Amino acid sequence: MKPDRSHLVAEIPHLRRYARALTRNSERADDLVQGCLERALRGFHSIRQGKRLRPWLFAILRNLHVDMIRHQSARGLPLPLDENDMTASKGPGPDGRLEVKAVLDEIDRLPQEQRDAVLLIGIEELNYAEAAEVLGIPIGTLMSRLHRGRTRLRESLGRTEGKPAIRRVK
Repeated sequence: MKPDRSHLVAEIPHLRRYARALTRNSERADDLVQGCLERALRGFHSIRQGKRLRPWLFAILRNLHVDMIRHQSARGLPLPLDENDMTASKGPGPDGRLEVKAVLDEIDRLPQEQRDAVLLIGIEELNYAEAAEVLGIPIGTLMSRLHRGRTRLRESLGRTEGKPAIRRVK
């Protein structure tokens, strides 16, 4: 079934969450989502039958984000993180917020390829095939980047007591 435009509305919360994870700033995230939806509407006629809408939208959003970073770095503008923007209206107590902030800070320190894999799989809960499609890479490459990213996060957060269980993925 080919998605119709009403399906775009259902994807907006997912786009906003992914954009906030990428930018760590609600205003830039909203601008990114706006740009993504504009491009999606312009290219909506080209979406193929059976193609999943969310990975297609995430790919557009990620490409816009990369373009924004390139444009700003070419102009020499810094990309500051807005510390106050990461507070949630509902969420964990003070100790939990500190832990969430520590994890987000460590995710920010990951190399871009690993960060993208961790965000798409861990935060957006895409499956491997969808995340690989968003990033334009083979599934094996995605799994490798995800493994390295998760390992680096565990090490940097001091959670290396036990080895993670090995899981076979088809």
